Amino acid sequence: MTSPAHVAIIMDGNGRWAKSRGLPRVAGHRAGVEALRNVVRAAPQLGISFLTVYAFSSENWSRPKSEVSDLMGLLKLFIRRDLAELHRNGVRVRVIGDRESLQPDIRGLLEEAEALTLANAGLTLVIAFNYGSRDEIVRAARKLAQAALRGEIEPHMIEAEDIAGALDTAGIPDPDLVIRTSGELRLSNFLLWQAAYSELVFVPCYWPDFGGDNLAEALRDFAGRERRFGGLSPEEAVTPALAR
Repeated sequence: MTSPAHVAIIMDGNGRWAKSRGLPRVAGHRAGVEALRNVVRAAPQLGISFLTVYAFSSENWSRPKSEVSDLMGLLKLFIRRDLAELHRNGVRVRVIGDRESLQPDIRGLLEEAEALTLANAGLTLVIAFNYGSRDEIVRAARKLAQAALRGEIEPHMIEAEDIAGALDTAGIPDPDLVIRTSGELRLSNFLLWQAAYSELVFVPCYWPDFGGDNLAEALRDFAGRERRFGGLSPEEAVTPALAR
């Protein structure tokens, strides 16, 4: 089976998982953290080199303050509890998203995780935190505009590669596969530029119920697809003369 080098996951359904069990939403988020641990451990064994997870979107700040506080607490707990294991297993942590508006303690923890694991050569775990794809593209456009004002680049010479290099994901390959749990069928402002040619897999289970077996099943689905990147399949590309 051909495994995708980069898998991105929209970890959706924690709140609904908890509600279906008569539990508070924070219980769903705690269960979601455990699911994340299991998937991070399973990913390298399945041949995945890059795993990007949608941890906290820039729109999530509009949720009730108590829930946001719970989510921040879980992030801190995850990094403090799991960072040593990630480092020991050779995982490199990258963080994408807008850091400028984050509280200093949260930003410090994220930067600590990146710094500690910088030289690791195993799985790259990309955490999308305070992330929104439209915001990311706007920030990239501003970088290029500022470079143009400084005379470092001519506006008419800007190419797609320049935009990609100004995004938070610079140096990270585009995702081959994007998975979303909970049965929702949308990207929700996640990696809109990078996922232009990604295969999409939507699974019905809520994120806390997603594990290594579910990930392996999504990879089998991926392996059965034909990626064309806007072109033709080998059969369709056969010339009329050869077809005869």
